[in-house]
Amino acid sequence: MLIFESISYKNFLSTGDKPNVVQLNKSSTTLVVGSNGAGKSTMLDALSFALFGKPHRNINKPQLVNSINNKKLLVEVNFSIGSNSYQVIRGIKPNIFEIYHNGNLLNRESHSRDYQKILETNILKLNHKSFHQVVVLGSGNFIPFMQLPTHQRRNVIEDLLDIGIFTKMNSLVKERHTKAKNDIRDTDNQLNILKEQIALQEKHILNLRNIDIQQSTRELKQIKSMEDEIALLQRRNDDLQSKYDTNIDHRLRDREIVISKQRKLSKYKVQIDSNISTIVKDAMFYETNAACPTCLQSISPDLKEQKRNDAQSRARELNDGLSLLKTEIKTVSDKFEAADLAYREIESILSDIRSNQSLMSNVFKQISSLQVLNKDTELTDTADAESELVERKEDLHTALDHKSNQIELRTYYDAISEMLKDTGIKTKLIRQYLPVMNKLINQYLNVLDFFVKFDLDESFNETIKSRHRDDFSYTSFSEGEKARIDLALLFAWRAIAKMKNSANTNLLILDETFDSSLDVDGVDNLLKILYTLKSDTNVFIISHKKDVLDGKFANKIEFKKHNNFSVVS
Repeated sequence: MLIFESISYKNFLSTGDKPNVVQLNKSSTTLVVGSNGAGKSTMLDALSFALFGKPHRNINKPQLVNSINNKKLLVEVNFSIGSNSYQVIRGIKPNIFEIYHNGNLLNRESHSRDYQKILETNILKLNHKSFHQVVVLGSGNFIPFMQLPTHQRRNVIEDLLDIGIFTKMNSLVKERHTKAKNDIRDTDNQLNILKEQIALQEKHILNLRNIDIQQSTRELKQIKSMEDEIALLQRRNDDLQSKYDTNIDHRLRDREIVISKQRKLSKYKVQIDSNISTIVKDAMFYETNAACPTCLQSISPDLKEQKRNDAQSRARELNDGLSLLKTEIKTVSDKFEAADLAYREIESILSDIRSNQSLMSNVFKQISSLQVLNKDTELTDTADAESELVERKEDLHTALDHKSNQIELRTYYDAISEMLKDTGIKTKLIRQYLPVMNKLINQYLNVLDFFVKFDLDESFNETIKSRHRDDFSYTSFSEGEKARIDLALLFAWRAIAKMKNSANTNLLILDETFDSSLDVDGVDNLLKILYTLKSDTNVFIISHKKDVLDGKFANKIEFKKHNNFSVVS
């Protein structure tokens, strides 16, 4: 059983830096009174914030911090479960979230969301919604069970009956079912690929075993044709080589003789040109100078005339020789062109020989390739291909076995998923408890002097019949009658939770329930129910009706404002 022992909170809403401490297991019934705004419901917000990180009322988290001190909000809740004691500390500015088990801080390495999940799932066994259906009945932001959507009603009942595990199991089964389905699809793809590979491999082996003989014959014919081509090229080269050998010596010799003579004639021409240039220079000297520039002696006219005549005579001889030389150079040049042409013919023969040799080399390579191909054709071995085919078939059998196993597994998952659906095991369990639930609800309605027959079906839709057997719905009733139904459901859920030990707790908080829509008889009847609760239940009644309720409860605490801060006394 979850026993709430105490709560302490400071700098929370209107509470100041001095903490308010409330003992939660001190009395069986405690009346909580105070004027409007004194901080009565703050205790409920603090408890909800400490356990679930959010207040009972619709208040933004930053607004929870006291606006005067504006920091160091801190809430501490102490409770026990069996022999284990727990303390939850939560704060803002700075942010704090700590869970202590028997005085030791639980591992905080996980994310705060996971830490909260540990608190709700493993320790409290309550979530925020279930907490407000079993522990709290408030007139503020509390949403009664009958005003919840159908799926949320189901979630509350599943938590009370502790059958939410089937929902988690169903989620896991769905994940595994999807995985098996995807695995089967992937295996089908693998099977298609393996079947295609096997077909191709079998075709390949068949081709290897039925090599076309004509292909081999064509290869031999190609080799014979290329050998003939090589023989033809070789004969051409032999002829060219013979022609080359015959002409190369004297053609080269003739060309070298002509080149040698050309060089000599060119040298002679250079000498004649040089002599002519010297004669012209000397003649110009005697024509332009009257005295010797070196010895300064005058040059006589007779000497000038003599020198001029000598130069002219020598020039005529040189010009005659130059003319003869040019004629000889022309003759030798013609001979050189003829010799060079013959030499180029020899070079062309040599080039043809080299070209034919290159062609023969290429043909030899082609013949070699064809010979290797022909040899491979003759020596085809299917052992490797057949070994690979065996491996592919083994892979195919393995994949088929795997698919069969996955199909069988998927069938199991289908069956399990069907059982874990809302219409499966959970519905059967709910059917077992529905009569008990409806019986308890109607018992509490009778105690509250509301004589109707109230029934919930498997989908948690209500059927309400009056004494005259008229059918009603929850929305058909007045606010006071709705309040009686809400109270009956609250006490019924607490009784069911105790029976299942799923949300069995000592704490029950009624926030202004007596102040809302209950008439005098309704209040008296509610007090009857409270007085019949077991001694291990601690009820807190938050109310404005101090005068009406005073003296009817075992304990009373009052909230007041002191220097704008809420304090408890």
